[in-house]
Amino acid sequence: MDMYIRVKRSKTTYFIKCKPSDKVLDIKEKLQELIDQPANDQRLVLPGTREVLEDSKTLAEQKVENDAVVALTFRKDDNEFEEVNIVRPNDFYQSRDGDSANW
Repeated sequence: MDMYIRVKRSKTTYFIKCKPSDKVLDIKEKLQELIDQPANDQRLVLPGTREVLEDSKTLAEQKVENDAVVALTFRKDDNEFEEVNIVRPNDFYQSRDGDSANW
């Protein structure tokens, strides 16, 4: 059965079609085609628990379900990974409230 996960990085969301039996590495390889970032320089994290998803395990094994939100971080120059940075819609709308720009 197909499912979708939402992979978020800052203000960008990628909707990835996948299967519960797909390994995390498979998801990273799909992302590599979209964002031109090598799979080994990507890290996928469950934002709520901050659990890092393991490449060799399936989405089902790691309890990633349909419409789950997964955070994407990249490896930095010092070989460490970035912190999770997801801008929530409320943050965006609050910052626009003070603007005089028309939508």
